[in-house]
Formats: sequence, C-alpha cells, structure tokens
Amino acid sequence: MYYLCISFFGLYRKKESEDVEPKKSFALIVAAHNEEKVIQDIIHSLKRLDYPKELYDIFIIADNCTDKTAAKGRAAGAIVHERSSKTKRGKGFALEWMFDKIFKMDKKYDAVVIFDADNLASRNFLREMNKKLLEGFKVVQGYLDSKNPHDTWITGAYSVAFWTSNRMFQLSRRNLGLSNQLGGTGCCIDTEILKELGWGATCLTEDLEFTCKLVLNGKKVGWAHDAVVYDEKPLTLAQSWWQRKRWMQGYADVAERYFFKLVKKAIKELNFSALDCALYSIQPIITVLLGVALLVDFFNKIDSLFKIQSLSSALHSVFNSASIDTMTVVIIIVSVLQFIYTPILLIMDKKLTFRVFLYYLIFPIYTLTWIPISVQGILDKNNKEWSHTVHTRSVNISELEKVN
Repeated sequence: MYYLCISFFGLYRKKESEDVEPKKSFALIVAAHNEEKVIQDIIHSLKRLDYPKELYDIFIIADNCTDKTAAKGRAAGAIVHERSSKTKRGKGFALEWMFDKIFKMDKKYDAVVIFDADNLASRNFLREMNKKLLEGFKVVQGYLDSKNPHDTWITGAYSVAFWTSNRMFQLSRRNLGLSNQLGGTGCCIDTEILKELGWGATCLTEDLEFTCKLVLNGKKVGWAHDAVVYDEKPLTLAQSWWQRKRWMQGYADVAERYFFKLVKKAIKELNFSALDCALYSIQPIITVLLGVALLVDFFNKIDSLFKIQSLSSALHSVFNSASIDTMTVVIIIVSVLQFIYTPILLIMDKKLTFRVFLYYLIFPIYTLTWIPISVQGILDKNNKEWSHTVHTRSVNISELEKVN
C-alpha cells in the first residue's frame, strides 16, 4: 500500500528546464567482464553523444577478461585499463579500482558516469546529466530502458517492470522531493562527492549500497527522466533467475548493514528519505513475508472448504465472507495494477505495443518467481561470489533511435 500510494505521484511529469550550455566534464566508465560481443556497441553509442568531445573520455575496465574485450575496446577508440584479481572480483571492486586511477590522472573530471558493457545511451544523455549537475545535484540516475523488449517473454516482463518502475517509483520520488535509487548503470556521480565519501560499495548490489551511504550522509540522488540508457535483459528464465538471485543476495546483505542505521536517522531527524530508503532495502524480506502470508491465507481457504459440506455453502464462504485477509487485499491490488493502472502508464510512455500487451498478460508469473528467488537470496546473502550475466544481444544505437 505504501508503494501504491507513492506511485501515484509518478503520473505527473513536471516540465523540465530548458537545455543549458555544456560545462561539466565527464569520465565515462564501462565495467566489462568478457564482453567482446557487445563492447564495441556501447563505445560507438558513447562516441556519438551530442556533447563536446573535449569534455568527456571513454574508459573501459577489462576486468578479469579472458576474451578479446580489451583489444576490441581499444580498436573502437576507448581508453582501456586491464585489471586482474583472484580475490576482489565483481563490478564494485572494479569500479573502486578505476576511480582511484581517475583521481590520480593529470586531467580532471567534474563527474564520473557508470555504464555496463551491454548498454547503449541516448544522444542527449550527457546534456541531461550536465543540466542536473548544474541544478545542484551531486548524484543523478538516468532512465533505464530495455534494449531487447521483444526477444522473449522474460525480456518482455523485465521491460514492463523497468518501465513501470521508472514512472511509479523513480519519477514519483523526484516529484515528492525524495532521494531516487541508483540503478547500477546510467548513473552520474560528482567527483568531489566520490572523493569525500569514498566508494566502498563492493557488495553484489553496489548501487543500493552507495545509495544507502549517500542518504545516511544527507545526500539525495537526482532523477534525469530524459537521459536514457538501454540495457540488455536476460533471454531465459534461468538467466533471469540467477541475476535476480544475485540482486536479492545483495539486498539482504545491504539491509543487514544499513536498515537500522537508516531507520535511526529517519526517526532522529524526521527524515522521510531515510525511511523510504530503509524500506526499499528490505525488499527481499517484504517479498518473502508477503509470500508466506499468501500461503497461509490460501491453506486457510482450503481448510474452510473441507469443513463445509455443500458447494454452494463453500462458494458463499469464500466470496461473501465479511473478513478481509491478506490474499483478498493482494488480489484486489494486483488486479487493479495489472489490468488498469500499469497499462495506462505504459500508454503514457508510448511503450504498450501488441506484443508487449501479450507479455503483460503473463507478467504475474514473472512476479510470483520473486518469492522463491527472495528466499534464496536471503539464505545466500553471505555468498559474495559474483555471478556474471552473459550478454550476446548486439544492437546498434541507431536501430533503437529509429524505433523510439
């Protein structure tokens, strides 16, 4: 109910300020592990950004690569740094290593921007980030879109989830004056803030960890709705399962370390952003508790059916009971979201095609898989081994611009 109420504030989009002169300089950092199939696409996308070329450079972290990622990155015109570590593995460690190098360079940058190797960026991306930095934000998250929404029902479900999240939770937070959540890619961080606070986010969900760190230090993450990053979604349920399990492991780990600190700050300072961030950090726990509540209510319904002799009495008991239980509330909310609210949001953002609508009809199946995934994530939260998602969907940014 909390998130449903929050989401209504995403229905409205405030008119953005006019474009401003490019002033900020950027180090664009792409973290890559064995990404030879897609690395040149992201470099090509970044090289054609509508921003003065002297104000940004493209850096590739070839992290523990055993393929041609580094060679292909150099051939495409990026500055490649190769990293090898048997113990400190994962994106968080790779970024921390690269930030240290950026700080020591003779050329100084006003901000760093983080991308994944499978990403593509809209031409206006840096212009939008420049605008937000000049407005006073020190950390900004861009709009996370899908590179391959029509490939499979899994990519379709992912895409629907990200599109609605951009509206329901990110834009709504911006409108309410809360801190937005970093999404792991397409995010911009002021260099001085990074030096002041330190990165230190090396768990499986480094984006959530750094968001919590920012909020605890009184900083807010801004939202750039028009700075679009196209992200490759997993093609199969198995790939999706392991990726989301890694996310839930990271969430559980971060929640254990930051939840009570955020709640304490929220109570002590009456800080609503801290409370919102605390609730966001315990998503795996909320999901599991919701799943348990649904199961308990379901078995109670079954038990009551066996205790009633006639079918008519059973149906009357189920559908005309005066009591409102968890299952009833959830079914009502999900039904409203599934068949009325979410399609309206997709139409507003011009995302609702016929194929997306078909994927949307089976979206509840994708949603239900979060329950066992969250259970696994909580049980496995102390396993810090990075699980790499293989990216194979090579798409040119010009193809996406034609579609959008």
